Amino acid sequence: MSGTPVVAVDSDLNFEDALVVTCFPSTGFVSSIVAHFLVDRLGLKFVGGARGPGLPPVCLVQEGKPLPPLRFYAGEPICNVERCDKIVLIASEIQVTAEMSLPMSDAILDWVEESGASQMMMIDSYSHGPEQSHSIFDDDESEESLLGIASTDTAHEVLSNLEVPMLKHGVVAGMTGVMLGECRRRGIDAMAIMAESGDEIANGGIPDARAAARIIKALDGLLPAIKLDPEPLLKEAQRIEEQIREMMKIQLNNLQKEKSSGESSAMFG
Repeated sequence: MSGTPVVAVDSDLNFEDALVVTCFPSTGFVSSIVAHFLVDRLGLKFVGGARGPGLPPVCLVQEGKPLPPLRFYAGEPICNVERCDKIVLIASEIQVTAEMSLPMSDAILDWVEESGASQMMMIDSYSHGPEQSHSIFDDDESEESLLGIASTDTAHEVLSNLEVPMLKHGVVAGMTGVMLGECRRRGIDAMAIMAESGDEIANGGIPDARAAARIIKALDGLLPAIKLDPEPLLKEAQRIEEQIREMMKIQLNNLQKEKSSGESSAMFG
């Protein structure tokens, strides 16, 4: 069928009992930060991708080689999930359109079932700011929440062991929402960990390394043989925050100068 997405992954590899981690675009670029961290820290290798007529006509280039916008990486770190000794990471920096979400989810989940993978972990984030894709209702008034969703009782138990609080009420949109619903329908053990990204950061389109570090700290419970140290990301978050404060200070000074002089701000726009 011409409009059906296709998953093309190295057929020579064995993915039996793998843990599949998905990182689709999220508030504060949290899932992208986590994806790049895991690929680097776990030594995951590019093994394939997904293609479809609804995806943007682009490719990602790394070290002079083209990669599909929706990529599969794999490796064999030791993990603490029952039956899991392999990791498959699905990463993408592009938004899958609403029309493509269900077909793409079906293609990915068909591959998950055919490959014999055991469980799924979906990485995402949210913000309470205006015009956000997810509507999350939680009792935690801080901006450092970590919430979980599970498609089955088994997945619920895994998140409980990781000490991730469950989301009580909310609406999860995009690929994470569609895949969670489809995983429950298919009986696939799937979990989602969502980190809250501060409204100022999320609405400003600024990478939120702090939220990503909270997720990585939670994932450390699944990979006891490999220390997923979030400290580098926390240092990156501090650097980003300092840059933001400096830019805001410069912008404020410029606005004050413009008000006092009455000059046009075109040169700053």
